[in-house]
Amino acid sequence: MSGELGAHIGELVDSNLGLVQDFPEPGVLFRDITPLIANGPAFKELIEMLAERYRGSVDAIAGLESRGFILGAPLAAELGVGMLTIRKAGKLPGHVIGVDYDLEYGSARMEIRPESVTPGSRVLVIDDVLATGGTAAASVDLLRQCGAHVSTVAVLLELEAFDGREKLAEHDVVTESALVV
Repeated sequence: MSGELGAHIGELVDSNLGLVQDFPEPGVLFRDITPLIANGPAFKELIEMLAERYRGSVDAIAGLESRGFILGAPLAAELGVGMLTIRKAGKLPGHVIGVDYDLEYGSARMEIRPESVTPGSRVLVIDDVLATGGTAAASVDLLRQCGAHVSTVAVLLELEAFDGREKLAEHDVVTESALVV
């Protein structure tokens, strides 16, 4: 079903998704954005539609490692705003700050270079998939520690059964998805 980003974007994403059975483990149906980003005209249309939605309302795009970078960089370029990279622990050089978050079996950490964030800037967080919301929520917390205003997380695909939207709502963030499955 199409999400808040609209029926046209939802249809574009849905018609260009790859489905890979039993990946990364047996019983999982993996939804792959590779066919979408490999289709130049479809990918260009997606970025243009996202830019139209967010034009004038954001000062920067924060892409989450790693597929959020693929979506965030061209969107930031189209909007003429900065691109922030939020990465897994140990991947950024220099001074970083981080936020730990829980996984099903353990924990992980997301980091950013704080000097890349302009305090008071309006930042849109973008990623390919929203499942539990742990990574996105940690990233929102991280950006807010740097003084950014974050009100929205945009994703291409929301896996409804994992309740990520509810987790983000607890962080006072709106989730906007292209496709909800």
